[in-house]
Amino acid sequence: MKVLVVGKGGREHTLAWKLAQSPRVEKLYAAPGSPGMATCAQCLSDIRVDTSVSDLAKLEAEIEKLCQFALAEGIDLTVVGPEDVLAGGIVDRFTEAGLTVFGPTREGARLESDKAFSKQLMVDAGVPTAAHRSFTDSEAARQYVRDQGAPIVIKASGLAAGKGAIVCQTEDEALAALGEIMDDRVFGAAGDEVVVEEFMTGEEASLFAITDGTDFVCLVPAQDHKAIGEGDTGLNTGGMGAYAPAPVMTPELIRAAEEQVVAPVLAEMQRRGTPYRGVLYCGLMIDAGRPRVVEFNCRFGDPEAQVVLPLLKSDLVDLLEASATGTLGKLQVDVDVEGACVCVVLASGGYPGSYEKGLEISGLEWFEGRDDVFAFQAGTELEGDRLVTAGGRVLGITARGSDIREAVDRAYAAVDRVSFDGAYCRRDIAHRALARL
Repeated sequence: MKVLVVGKGGREHTLAWKLAQSPRVEKLYAAPGSPGMATCAQCLSDIRVDTSVSDLAKLEAEIEKLCQFALAEGIDLTVVGPEDVLAGGIVDRFTEAGLTVFGPTREGARLESDKAFSKQLMVDAGVPTAAHRSFTDSEAARQYVRDQGAPIVIKASGLAAGKGAIVCQTEDEALAALGEIMDDRVFGAAGDEVVVEEFMTGEEASLFAITDGTDFVCLVPAQDHKAIGEGDTGLNTGGMGAYAPAPVMTPELIRAAEEQVVAPVLAEMQRRGTPYRGVLYCGLMIDAGRPRVVEFNCRFGDPEAQVVLPLLKSDLVDLLEASATGTLGKLQVDVDVEGACVCVVLASGGYPGSYEKGLEISGLEWFEGRDDVFAFQAGTELEGDRLVTAGGRVLGITARGSDIREAVDRAYAAVDRVSFDGAYCRRDIAHRALARL
């Protein structure tokens, strides 16, 4: 069969790498793809579906170009990575054209692209989450913050590249965050509405439910590291590393999340006449033995995909096709619950602030032919025959092991094989799991 992966980041490189292992895949395409993805897929670099949903007209034009390519080429399955493309309606357009596509519709993607919508849906479905209020008026939001006090969380309701949630320890920090989002427009239209919510304490975990709208299966739970600094300090990023399985998610907690979070959300989407298909990323806060929802995403996490997918024993093509065609209930999914996987993000110096691009990357040849360590490319490009940095998060150095300790040791040994000027990584990825040992 012919498969198309939409996107160009570390998540999409991981998806392409896993899909290419399927004996069912005859030809694999990536749009626009990346130098890393080019090792296992044919890249369509002239179709720029990495455009932000804030430029909707341009994004929809690129989606149409990709749809026409898929029709002409006879693509059997399209796998969509980024949230902006999903929010832009790629699944709606491909489905209309009779194409099989993995991911939620534009309405389903609102679970991530519209946090105010997502919060109200959780209330309607009885899903446990933080107390909250939504605002379009900045002064009303400020008054609510003064009434509630701190710590408190301020979130841009729209898509903000994973950086729109600000944890504020003081009232002044919260008021400043509201000013940046609603008045200074640092996230553009994503800040037209904000969600102000209770600060939840506990330990975070990520749970991915693959669903066809009715049935679902949860993959190995993971834990992300959002802060730039060791000890979870400093500014939030798109993710500085991850590991799986996350021991905080016991079998009992996984069952609780399935019963109290995943099933009610899918039922509510069905009730509204907009069934949710694809992957439902549940960002959870675990406190006092119960899960509460921090956020939903409508796609695989990044870098969580880099540690969850290598642990999946089942054929990924079978799983994603069953989700897209409503046949998930007939599929047996097998995950490697005995192994572990760790991803350490190698970032550009200065990230998540300003950083230099175009720095040559060396050492990746060491990974060739290995089956326990991988260098998933997130922010790279080719300048002639030189591989150079092209983003804040450059590489996801990933390793498998028999347990967390072995996977951590392998990952950091691999990190030390790679270099570029100003390269930075956290040296404490999986510290919570290691502490449990």
